[in-house]
Amino acid sequence: MKQNEKPFIIVLVTTSNREEAEKIARTLLTEKLIACANIISPVHSLFWWQNKIDEAQEHIILMKTRKDLFNKLAEKVKAIHSYQIPEIITLPIVEGFKPYIKWLDKVLNDSLREEGK
Repeated sequence: MKQNEKPFIIVLVTTSNREEAEKIARTLLTEKLIACANIISPVHSLFWWQNKIDEAQEHIILMKTRKDLFNKLAEKVKAIHSYQIPEIITLPIVEGFKPYIKWLDKVLNDSLREEGK
């Protein structure tokens, strides 16, 4: 398999607390929409909100998945996230350690087989 056949991405989501970050990560893992997640916390965020600069202590989830799973993943995150407009953004995985990329592919392809695709 060539990496560009099934492009892999990293999805970043911020949450207001660690419990919410863990709930999102576990839900997406259970539904096999991601292969793994890392929670980084706390982080100090500064941002524009309601016409002023705001700040908050947040928690970042870094999740690895395939690009074709993003829409389902984003819908699921939005459904369970507490923010009105949650940050759900992606970064491409341009290159990676081949055994790790093969593992990502296997985990995420196993989810396709379980769905009967």
